[in-house]
Amino acid sequence: MNAIIFIGCNGFGTSNEALSIAKEMGYFVVLFTDREKFMKKKHKSQDVDSVIFMKNLLNEKKVIAEITKLRDKDIQICACISFIDPFVSFAARLAKHLGLTELSVDSLCIMENKILVREKLKDLSVTPFYAVFNFDLPIEQFVKKNKNNIPLVLKSPSSNGSKNVLLIDSSKKFEHGIEFLQNKYPLQSVLVEQYLIGPQYLIEMIVYNNEIKVIGVIEQEIINNGRFIVIGYKYPAMLTSNEHKSLLESIETIVHKLELSNGSCHLEMRKVQDEWKLIEINPRMSGGAMNRIIEEGTGISLVKEIIKMHLGEEPTLNKTYMKHVYARYLTINTRGKLLKVVGKERALEHTGVKYVYVKPSIGSILTSPFSMGYRYACIIAAAETPELAQESALKAAKEIKFYLEPL
Repeated sequence: MNAIIFIGCNGFGTSNEALSIAKEMGYFVVLFTDREKFMKKKHKSQDVDSVIFMKNLLNEKKVIAEITKLRDKDIQICACISFIDPFVSFAARLAKHLGLTELSVDSLCIMENKILVREKLKDLSVTPFYAVFNFDLPIEQFVKKNKNNIPLVLKSPSSNGSKNVLLIDSSKKFEHGIEFLQNKYPLQSVLVEQYLIGPQYLIEMIVYNNEIKVIGVIEQEIINNGRFIVIGYKYPAMLTSNEHKSLLESIETIVHKLELSNGSCHLEMRKVQDEWKLIEINPRMSGGAMNRIIEEGTGISLVKEIIKMHLGEEPTLNKTYMKHVYARYLTINTRGKLLKVVGKERALEHTGVKYVYVKPSIGSILTSPFSMGYRYACIIAAAETPELAQESALKAAKEIKFYLEPL
């Protein structure tokens, strides 16, 4: 029995979709999870054949012991994959230990730490001003030393999904932000970065045998609430030929500097006064509905092609068609207990709408967004022009209504 092991999974998005795709490919699907909800009957997926609960998924000795038990049952492990932080490099290291397809483990490990990325790329023009608060100075002295660079962005080196990423526009907020992150992540340093102004783009890519394959460049729309929540995705981004060329050159420089020869990743970059700047790079495909966005625009299931790469097969990245896609995520501006959601069916009836997903269940507590996890619905539309795709998605989004009991 041929099996694929997945380390970690979210309830929605790329990592969850990967389970279904692996099952469709004919594999026995094994999920290692640290989330107890995946052990409950109502959360168990028909796409998962075996769920193994472990409080610490980074305990290599215990994970290998469980894999040995699977092998003793004549289950042939063909790949070990993770689509979520912080398990990507760990899964790649396990694959290497098991004699499976080898990825660039060291490069993936660097990408899991935003400070290590900045240090590795510090000599490149894509790197903006940054500093690291690592407890060698009192907070007041560190703030005084760097206050002339305000506005700034503060984040944990292991941050993902815009979680606890703070926009700082005063010395007082600077001090409070460091204190907040210290309390939240007591054993971690704080990364301080220049706040960059300009349009932001997400780049999905695979590096296979040292060949860089850019699958999509997507323009992002971000809520201006100091927390950098992305609510809109436009595929493909409308770049000039010169902009596209310079972007690819910047990407190539980053990949070579990180020595990534085999693996998938996504970058977020901003165009700042005709110069590309790296916001961050992550050693995995984007979460959320990104696979659906790319598939609706190109016919490529990027998740499937990444799985194929982990199986030792060359990914097939030929676009079978070309459509403009717009994805709209919904947030709310209040707090309350969810009583009901209406409008999903009506939203699906709009011309060009391909996908509507509503995340929270009745009884959930909803609130204004502090990270990407507080986006409560997603609508994806495709059309022959970017204007039509966006118009369809926005009209459909108006159909979705959340009814809350105030708290």
